[in-house]
Amino acid sequence: MGVTSISIERVEARWVSKWQSVTRLPRAWLIGAFAGCALYAGGVALFTTNPLHRLWGVAGACAYLLAAFVAWLWRTRGGIDMALAAVLCGAVAVPLVWLAWHGQSQPEVTVVARSADTLIHHGTPYKSTEELAATTNPNAYNPYLPLMAVFGLPQALAGQGTLSDPRVWFGLVFVVVFAIALRVGGAKDYLRWALLVTASPVIAFELAVGGTDVPMVAFMCLGFAFLWRSRGEIAAGLALGIASSMKATAWPALAVAFALLYARDGKRAAWRFTITALAVMVACVGPFAVTKPGSLVKNTVLFPLGLASVKSQADSPLLGHLIADTWPAGHSVVVALLILSGVGIAVSLVVRPPKDVPAAIIRLVIGLTLMFVLAPSTRFGYFIYPLALVLWLIITTAGRRAVADQSPAAPPDVAVVASG
Repeated sequence: MGVTSISIERVEARWVSKWQSVTRLPRAWLIGAFAGCALYAGGVALFTTNPLHRLWGVAGACAYLLAAFVAWLWRTRGGIDMALAAVLCGAVAVPLVWLAWHGQSQPEVTVVARSADTLIHHGTPYKSTEELAATTNPNAYNPYLPLMAVFGLPQALAGQGTLSDPRVWFGLVFVVVFAIALRVGGAKDYLRWALLVTASPVIAFELAVGGTDVPMVAFMCLGFAFLWRSRGEIAAGLALGIASSMKATAWPALAVAFALLYARDGKRAAWRFTITALAVMVACVGPFAVTKPGSLVKNTVLFPLGLASVKSQADSPLLGHLIADTWPAGHSVVVALLILSGVGIAVSLVVRPPKDVPAAIIRLVIGLTLMFVLAPSTRFGYFIYPLALVLWLIITTAGRRAVADQSPAAPPDVAVVASG
């Protein structure tokens, strides 16, 4: 048993050492990853009917293939950096700037920009219930919570342009906040990892054409990064409170973080976190909930659930959407399934709460996946949340394990392998 245990530890240590830095990844892995991304982007370009998606697919496929070639040709750290620069330019910067320059985007970008303009001129990011009752345009609704309007302020104040496009600010915030989340979580080479994740199809595709979910997932990762730390509940509350003030999609993270803190650190830590997060939400959402409650509810609750007079255009053929469109009572069935899945996750948090960050992330990923699969109005793009959370967890876990394996308490042979 002793020999077997040491062998397993050596294998784990070798795996951890490879994930400490982008430059230490096996070249075959990196080339394979770029090639796989190129196939995905090429598939998007070939099979999509959306011209914006096709543009990203063509640009992304070329960029990923170029990066794979560069990584194959140059084995040095400089070669890896050149490959990273290629995918950042081709899969992110070129399609984003081109589309922003020509004023082309998915409808959600226009919704965010308009919400900022409405906020400046009318004191609320939402159209009134009377205006919504008279419209048949689903893009007249704003399903985002008030803090999302901040990303539309540059365009509302300076006019439409490349630098004022909300997607530019979505991307900048993601890179900065996600890099901090990696650093706080214990990742090594956190800046390269942040840039590589940004250039991956998980983030790059959505960012180029839409991007509203991109900053939110970064703040969710930052919130759980602070939970790696002792007494990090206040900082975690601030980060998750910010995410939860942008869109209700982040709310399940509050419940999972509360359960983790309650089980691991006790009720005082859990309530400190909750009070902090709620204080941020009250500051950001409270004024509009008091002055325009009907408009807030109709835009951010009834419309996403498909209970408004106009249906959302989010219609990816996932289970919830198919049930809602196929059966006469399908919408009611889907709402009931959503409630049941939510109750099931809540019960699991009470009966068997997560006691560390990895367990909490896994529980959150399961909950979000169920929510997106069963939602009556859904998009494949929503899976950016579970995918980005899993990537963040893998990178930070590897960094933390590397530090632990190199500590004096680690077996000498394992420490040597981890550092070699």
